[in-house]
Amino acid sequence: MAIVVTVLDLVINLFSMALLLWCLISWFPNINRYDQPWRTLDMIVTPVISPIQKVVPPIGNIDISAMVLFVAIGFTRNLLHTLL
Repeated sequence: MAIVVTVLDLVINLFSMALLLWCLISWFPNINRYDQPWRTLDMIVTPVISPIQKVVPPIGNIDISAMVLFVAIGFTRNLLHTLL
């Protein structure tokens, strides 16, 4: 069971890093998101964040859906470590 927790924790960490990189890329308008490797990164993050973007409205011009997802990831990681 410890192996399952370790693998899930690794997947969560990798996704958190991908989400952070996705957020950082959004600050640079000169980066073409349709070129590799950014297109692959967008294909990983967008299916997870788009339902949150539909529910959480932007505050002013700032999209806080990534922050909501980071909080949810942290909560899930803590729950996973607490239960197992």
